[in-house]
Amino acid sequence: MPPTKDAGVPVELGSSDCWDYIRQASVGRLAVVVEGHPDVFPINFAVDHGTLVFRTAEGTKLAAALNGSAVAFEVDGYDDRLGYAWSVVAKGTASRLESIEDVLDSADLELFPWQAGEKNNFIRIVPAETTGRRFLISNAARRHVLEARRRQALIE
Repeated sequence: MPPTKDAGVPVELGSSDCWDYIRQASVGRLAVVVEGHPDVFPINFAVDHGTLVFRTAEGTKLAAALNGSAVAFEVDGYDDRLGYAWSVVAKGTASRLESIEDVLDSADLELFPWQAGEKNNFIRIVPAETTGRRFLISNAARRHVLEARRRQALIE
């Protein structure tokens, strides 16, 4: 994925590039509507045949994901070496994996909860739309980030 040539002009990503970036990420954010208001939850996930699968416990996240409203999933990142950042959003619907076949197939996804507790609900997001963009990070911003990292390293 080549970097953008003009720092002021983001490049719209095609579907293939979007999915490449999604596969590179280990954590994403699930956006749902809870009691009429947006809410965002960090999730670890796996890509499965053009869909996203995550595990969760009973609670607000599960109820909101399955309430029939659309959901959004977002990942972003940056490449220090090439100096660009990217963001991808997938919008669609979520459903619980109900059949024993689907749940057993999900075991092959290497999807393990990071937090202790029973996370026995396997949820699949089927994107209706996947969009993304990539842009060069300005030199001033790169210097700021590198200086902040140096200061943090000294503290640690």
